[in-house]
Formats: sequence, C-alpha cells, structure tokens
Amino acid sequence: MNFSSKLLENAVNEVSQLPGIGKRTALRLVLHLLKQPANHTHQLSKALNNLVDEIKLCKKCHNISDVEVCEICANPSRNNEIICVVEDVRDVMAIENTAQFKGLYHVLGGKISPIEGIGPQNLTIDSLIEKIKIGAVKEVIFALSSTIEGDTTNFYIFKQLEKYTIKTSTIARGIAVGDELEYADEVTLGRSIINRIPFENSL
Repeated sequence: MNFSSKLLENAVNEVSQLPGIGKRTALRLVLHLLKQPANHTHQLSKALNNLVDEIKLCKKCHNISDVEVCEICANPSRNNEIICVVEDVRDVMAIENTAQFKGLYHVLGGKISPIEGIGPQNLTIDSLIEKIKIGAVKEVIFALSSTIEGDTTNFYIFKQLEKYTIKTSTIARGIAVGDELEYADEVTLGRSIINRIPFENSL
C-alpha cells in the first residue's frame, strides 16, 4: 500500500494494530477522521489518553473502573455471598444487561491457555481464593465461555475450592458450546444464570 503522506501511513499503521482491523479498514477509518471537524478527533484522542492514564481495576473484583472500588462492589444492595467468576469486563457487562444477577463478580483477566503461555499465575485466581478463605462467600458461579480453555479454568478453580465448604455452580448450557458470553442474547444468558447447575454435575 503506497501512501502519499508519512503522517497518514503512521496513523494507518497504528489503527491497523487493533483487533480485527486490517490495513484497508484502518485507511478507511483514518480518512473518515480526517473529514471530521478537528475537535472531534481531538476529543477521541483525549478520551483514549484518559482511558490509558486514568483507568483503574477495582481492588475487590478486578473489574475496570474509574475509582478504586467499582459501582457493583460498592452497591450495598448486591448479595456479597455469591460471586460470579468471569473472564473479563465484557462478560460482566453482558450479565449485567440481563438484570438477572444480583451478586458480585470476580474478573479473572483471561483463561488458562498453555498454548498462549497463560497459566493460573497470570490470572487473579489467588485473590479469589483469598475471598473464599474469609468465609463470607457461600456460592461461586463459574461463568466462563464453554471452550476448552474455559472448561480447563473452571476445573482448576474448582479443585482449588474443594477444601472449602462452599457451593460451586456453573451457568446452564443454554449457551452453545464454544460460544463467548458477550455474544449471547440477554434472555438466554439470563436464563443460564437463573438455571445454573452444581459444577460437579457438569463434569
């Protein structure tokens, strides 16, 4: 791809680093930005800078937040005896959109995947175990996507929790095997949370 401007080329190269964005799509996006009023692009740039510089992870659940404790963890009406274990913030958003879950979350930050070099030590599993040790949690719901990596992660955490007196469950398989939670429709995902089953029954 030949560029008439080094500035244009640099912008296209940066945008094309985003997931699912090839060079042609990146070029189309950059040219679109060039056609917009300059303040629109400056606002986008400012929003991205603020995101990088000011975003926090909730110190309780590891969800993305503007403050040290996210709105969900800080909400006194949530049931702190139930923790829903998810992969990332997209899953929290998907489940929250169902309005069917009133407990708390624990965001792992990924799934165990030896191929990608991601082991238990790369996730927030240790802090989840620490919550269980305190004794306030009565149930852990595994809500990872039904992939090999998701099932491996669920089973690893399940084995870590066996020594504690705690209920473990998993979302009902209204979600097709191999599907990611964020792509499930809200009704199906909501029913999967409500109709969760004991984790050992899913093995």
